[in-house]
Amino acid sequence: MELIRLAFKNTLRHKLRTFLTIFGIAIAICAFGLIRTVIVAWYAGVEASAPNRLVIRNAVSLAFPLPVSYKETIRSIPGIEKVSFAHWFGGIYIDERHSQFGQFAIDASGAWFDIFPEVIIPPDQKAAFLRERNAAIVGAKVAERFRWKIGDTVRIRGTFFPGDWDFVIRGIYKGAQKSNDETWFVFHWQYIDERLRKTEPERAGYVGWYTVKIADPDMAGDIAKAIDQRFKNSLAETITETERAFLMGFVSMSDAILIALQIVSMVIIGVMLLVLANTMAMASRERISEYAVLKTLGFGARHILTIIIGESLIITLAGGILGMVLIYPAKDGFEKAMGDLMGAIFPAFEVTDATLILSMLIAISAGLTAAVLPAWRSATLRITDGLRRVG
Repeated sequence: MELIRLAFKNTLRHKLRTFLTIFGIAIAICAFGLIRTVIVAWYAGVEASAPNRLVIRNAVSLAFPLPVSYKETIRSIPGIEKVSFAHWFGGIYIDERHSQFGQFAIDASGAWFDIFPEVIIPPDQKAAFLRERNAAIVGAKVAERFRWKIGDTVRIRGTFFPGDWDFVIRGIYKGAQKSNDETWFVFHWQYIDERLRKTEPERAGYVGWYTVKIADPDMAGDIAKAIDQRFKNSLAETITETERAFLMGFVSMSDAILIALQIVSMVIIGVMLLVLANTMAMASRERISEYAVLKTLGFGARHILTIIIGESLIITLAGGILGMVLIYPAKDGFEKAMGDLMGAIFPAFEVTDATLILSMLIAISAGLTAAVLPAWRSATLRITDGLRRVG
């Protein structure tokens, strides 16, 4: 305990240098934590995917639709419990800047809610949605963003589906977990299909993709093969994959950005380590004669190691804790800077416990690494050499 007290007092012998080092470590940990938060948010949808859900899309591209008649055929395949479908709408609300939220026409038969239990909506709101053809359900975040409330009419100008489309908000859902997307705008696929049958009958009767719930996730591969085999050589062949693989297809489009962020985070750690190593080297060099005196008084190498490593850890722990505290205002500032794009790019943007733990482990590791060489040199230095050292 006395050695730890001595290490603590050593950190205060050069207050300015110590505080600048702590501040530098804090900034590095804060930057690292913010970058990790961005990376985690990028993968949030993938991590929240369910292992018992498969996605079926057109084998050519997601841009090509599938016939709605596939639904009953898919339902008949062994191992499938529920079948639903959706279609990307991609309309414009007010202007392009305000339209960055997911708009989906869904199969409102009720199976969609069974397949996505993470969508939490009051029973009365769900019942009202199912009764009305032009009803819509919106996520809590997008409702808060536009100050929508139950009963509001929202007009969206179609792009893939031309014309003005009026929707009445009948429900506001919340995600079962923080990582769940709360920015969806979902409505009846039948509402679109009925108009298309009158205006563009050749486009009616098609959906964007199917989502199925399977009984046994371990059978996902076999069921996926069975589905694709059933529609082989048809006019619209399919590719079936797990929901995780489906979402990873979108994330992989940003691989270059994610790799760049990871490299930057490693560079930040390296800079932090260099700053701390420089501080510890200077401190150790200044106290060579003091360590020699301690050795003459009977202190061994392990005592010298404890003092130097303890001082390094005190500095890194102080910087690490301060940096972890700074992550939260940095996160809030990042969200404000992103503005309306935040919900579209990062539907779930939270500092996770794993990020905080990793940040602290990195700070501790940096403290130990930076102290290894100065501690070893001081512990192995001969007393006569240490006493001979001046300055």
